[in-house]
Amino acid sequence: MTKNPPILPNHPLREPPLAGAIITVAILAYPGVQLLDVAGPLQVFATANDLFVDAGRPSPYRVSVVAERAGSVATSSGLALTAEGLVPDTGSIDTLIVAGGRGVQAQLDNADLRSWLRARAARSHRVASVCTGAFLLGAAGLLDGRRVVTHWTRCDALRALYPAARVEADPIFIRDGALWTSAGVTAGIDLALALVEADLGRETSLAVARHLVVFLKRPGGQAQFSAALSLQGGDDRFGRLHAWIGENLAADLTIPALADRAGMSPRSFARHYRAATGRSPAEAMEGIRFEAARRLLEETDLPLKRIAERCGFGAEETLRRVFLRRIATTPGEYRRRFAAFA
Repeated sequence: MTKNPPILPNHPLREPPLAGAIITVAILAYPGVQLLDVAGPLQVFATANDLFVDAGRPSPYRVSVVAERAGSVATSSGLALTAEGLVPDTGSIDTLIVAGGRGVQAQLDNADLRSWLRARAARSHRVASVCTGAFLLGAAGLLDGRRVVTHWTRCDALRALYPAARVEADPIFIRDGALWTSAGVTAGIDLALALVEADLGRETSLAVARHLVVFLKRPGGQAQFSAALSLQGGDDRFGRLHAWIGENLAADLTIPALADRAGMSPRSFARHYRAATGRSPAEAMEGIRFEAARRLLEETDLPLKRIAERCGFGAEETLRRVFLRRIATTPGEYRRRFAAFA
């Protein structure tokens, strides 16, 4: 039988951070954990290992799923995982990842697990969470003073429960020193790809992403959900207006103009709009225009001046200021990082 060829035969594979060393990764699971929060990152590291093995090189990662008690762990989907017991304080873990899931709430008062997390975090090279796994890190006191993210539906709850944490709703993942946190579910794959890039370089991370048929270019500058979707919330009374706005970004989108289109007085429109969407009309219009500009930067080679005009920003400098304020980068740099044709 002919051996399968390497995924990328001529692909340069960078040595792990310590040449020849194995990078140990432990993913913490518990009853009710989200299956994909565990399986997504696990597969990313496994695929990186496959790349190395196919190239005749030793696997760079040793990955294990751990739980408070060794054995079967039921996930929220009903599929059971087989986990090892918690790694002793003296054991080696380079990267500790806490998965999220519906069962995380029951673990927040687990004093033994919190104590283990604190001890392991102090001895690990880096600590990460997927989705609502951030709540367990917070219970262990590991989020204080840190920039963090979780699933967009749980950001307010995380902020309320751990006010010392700096919770951000939009990023797919955030790295704050040795602490990495990610948004909902599939964002754990983005997080794991970023960890592989930090360990083994961008080319290896890109090769893993290609093999898994996922995007590599969806890091922290990308929002978890669209501006239009976030404006709907539980009340989409302005749905028709939003549809019109999406097709007329260069039109007059001031409060008087929008109020007239909605058949309301400006004062009444502003009040009802904020009540329905949670944002002022000005904040919402900038968000919709910003998202449209992002898509054009990703999908077209239109000049920045033309994008600014088409999205209603008017001048290229205005577009630049909005990007710097929202995601701390310029439109040109954003295009270099995310454009599909780059």
